[in-house]
Amino acid sequence: MSQRPIGIFDSGVGGLTVFKEIARLLDEELIYLGDTARVPYGNKGAATVVRYALEAANFLLSRQVKMLVVACNTASAVALPFLEERFRVPVLGVIEPGARKAAAVTGNGRVGVIGTAATIGSGAYTRAIRACRPDIEIFTQACPLFVPLVEEGWVEHPVARLVAEEYLRPLAERGIDTLVLGCTHYPMLKKVLRGVLGEGVRLVDSGAETALTVTSILREQGLVRPLPALRPRFFVTDSPAHFERVGGAFLGKRLAHVQRVELGMAAPAVATPEEGNEK
Repeated sequence: MSQRPIGIFDSGVGGLTVFKEIARLLDEELIYLGDTARVPYGNKGAATVVRYALEAANFLLSRQVKMLVVACNTASAVALPFLEERFRVPVLGVIEPGARKAAAVTGNGRVGVIGTAATIGSGAYTRAIRACRPDIEIFTQACPLFVPLVEEGWVEHPVARLVAEEYLRPLAERGIDTLVLGCTHYPMLKKVLRGVLGEGVRLVDSGAETALTVTSILREQGLVRPLPALRPRFFVTDSPAHFERVGGAFLGKRLAHVQRVELGMAAPAVATPEEGNEK
């Protein structure tokens, strides 16, 4: 079991920020799936997001992963309970790790959260942060244009700055000292966000905190890989060429051999009494 890979999925390239942090901390075989044909998830209804997440999970679990990382805030907010109930392997989202970090680092108790419309509308971050510290004031802002800007590679484009100024103005006026990047695409916009908010506001990257939690879970459950990792594998549901170009910017190195797949046609994960993936 410990020699199996870790499966990571996101609606697009944003989850590579989580992938990168896990690869930095652990010598594990990683399989990444970007549902690039249906990005973004943030403007979809809850039932649709749950269906997409289950299809992505089944695809990864059919490849015998030992752990599933939901590197998408929208899927974590909406579909995580369904995945946890259905599958026996550890399932980890990105919201609780980021919420714990925000609660720990805020000085004045005024925390901002930005994310997709679905993530913000779910209230998942508000509940998770208040579960850590009920006294914290939380101010949220949906930023639906950030994901397409990142997917297009416009992370330092003047348009990104104008959009960020519009979205962040209400949060800055509230006097926040901590901002949770509630979408795995958003770390690519850190330079723009810091330029708008100033250095006095702490940016919390849920991806980095998620990678630390992955490490803890593997150690606690005896699932740390005992042998050197194999080369990572990347799958997408749309153009591999676009993912290779934008994903290469995320990881700071060239991506190759990205494979296109059809999620709806993936065979469901089948459980065995001793060592199954699906409950």
